[in-house]
Amino acid sequence: MLDLTDLSSGYGETQVLHGLSLRAEPGRVLAILGRNGAGKSTTLKTIMGLLPTKGGSVSFDGQKISGKSPFDIARLGIAYVPETRDIFRSLSVRENLDLAARRFPCPQGGWTVERIIGLFPRLGERLDNGGDQLSGGEAQMLAIARGLLMNPRLLILDEPTEGLAPIIVKLIHDKLADLKREGLSMILVEQNFGFATSLADDVVVVSKGSIVWQGSAEAIRADTEAQHRWLGV
Repeated sequence: MLDLTDLSSGYGETQVLHGLSLRAEPGRVLAILGRNGAGKSTTLKTIMGLLPTKGGSVSFDGQKISGKSPFDIARLGIAYVPETRDIFRSLSVRENLDLAARRFPCPQGGWTVERIIGLFPRLGERLDNGGDQLSGGEAQMLAIARGLLMNPRLLILDEPTEGLAPIIVKLIHDKLADLKREGLSMILVEQNFGFATSLADDVVVVSKGSIVWQGSAEAIRADTEAQHRWLGV
């Protein structure tokens, strides 16, 4: 579904990714793991057109998307939930949801605001609250909800559990597991090793902007040497 081929990218003159290649398969969850500063978030931002491609290419369903604007990439069916969540804090929960729902057409059986509230009942209780009144967990639910209202074919999540209490981490895990069972393709960047590998089918480990390990989630859970060397687990 998504192919990164010999990808190079970075910030200004600082190159972060060095010839990175990976593939995300349809209907599967790919986890990108690595220590802080390894290039994981840079990879996601380059996929979404938020950072320029300095070499190599990004393709989605065989169509080259490198060089396209973030909005055009989103319209092709890729939703991105950033580490910073980026909800509109001056708008209510309802307005955040309605804004996303209006921008992207909903196919039959797709994600609607009503279906979102079924997935995240807490958001239904907070519809009239402002984005600046939400807890960290509620803000993360809202960020994921907005991504789903785009009715994407690929959902990309950057550190969805960062700063959240354990009970909320479990809730987010269970909801993402529900989405996986429905067949939604996902790419997940996550520092929580157990969280990531319990959801993922496939795993790549990044260090200094290059892939140093790749395989199944079961394989990385069994490879304690790789865990210690590349992840500090």
